Amino acid sequence: MTLFDVRKRYLEFFSDKVRKHAIIPSASLVPENDPTTLFTGSGMQPLVPYLLGTPHPLGKRVVNSQKSFRAEDIDEVGDNRHTTFFEMLGNWSFGDYWKQEQLPWFFEFLTKEIKLDADRLYVTVFSGGEGVARDDEAIGIWQKLFTKKKITAKYAQMNTEEEAGEKGMGKDDRIFGYGVKKNWWSRAGVPSNMPAGEPGGPDSEVFYDFDPSGKMHDQKFGKHCHPNCDCGRFLEIGNSVFMEYKKKEDGTFEKLAQRNVDFGGGLERITAASNNDPDVFKIDALWAIVEQIAKVSHKTYESDERSFRIIADHMRAVAFFIADGILPNNSGREYVLRKLIRRAVRY
Repeated sequence: MTLFDVRKRYLEFFSDKVRKHAIIPSASLVPENDPTTLFTGSGMQPLVPYLLGTPHPLGKRVVNSQKSFRAEDIDEVGDNRHTTFFEMLGNWSFGDYWKQEQLPWFFEFLTKEIKLDADRLYVTVFSGGEGVARDDEAIGIWQKLFTKKKITAKYAQMNTEEEAGEKGMGKDDRIFGYGVKKNWWSRAGVPSNMPAGEPGGPDSEVFYDFDPSGKMHDQKFGKHCHPNCDCGRFLEIGNSVFMEYKKKEDGTFEKLAQRNVDFGGGLERITAASNNDPDVFKIDALWAIVEQIAKVSHKTYESDERSFRIIADHMRAVAFFIADGILPNNSGREYVLRKLIRRAVRY
């Protein structure tokens, strides 16, 4: 599939007569009324007021594909999956539907619309910690979804990436529980860092397995492979955040009056999964840039994949920066643009 195909199917899927989401446009990469960050880094970011209770003019269900940039990933670019610029597919419920709708809908989108093999999908859930219980509700929903596909789906409690690397995966393990560092979301991070009044909640991530044989695993990333392993076998393609808690003055948690669903899915990554190729730079939108680099450099992608990937990613980001009115300068987001250009030139 092409990037355009996946984006179109996603927007149509969530805006149909069954799911009834209003399609909203992508916001600028330059955040509006948010001095805390230089760039729009997720689909959720421009929608914070509505997640906190302000009524959205288009209703309680919205969907979009948000252009995003994460400066913290600049040094990660060069492997087969990291990019600084990407599009994030998102659907949100502002106090409307909940886990029982969100998880089956995303599973249906992946398996029926994108036609991913359900046996290649693995999920993670919140295993509990810091005063918040394990997300048994999500575990139960996922077990039912996999059972309908005649896939045994055992729950495996991992807690941390280090523990997962030591344990490894059992034959029928399909649902993996990780702790506050991996499957909890709040703007302040883990529950203990949240100020009183801050909303947050557990999340559930979906991973695609590019190598069921397990031969791809490199032990420098841990003794055994698992969904959150960095060896390249698994690729996270979507994350459903369930904002259902608010921290109290005494440090405990209470349920929010308005529970929200905040989903984010990597458009480039889902496209790569649809093509069963773990290299996101081989999807159409990025491969066209790679081909042009090869043409002007008289080199091949295979001869220096890292350099090709860095140049392709950075030049794509630069184009979208300039389109949103950012020009090179000596500070702030303008300096980040200069850094991207310089880094691409160096490689």
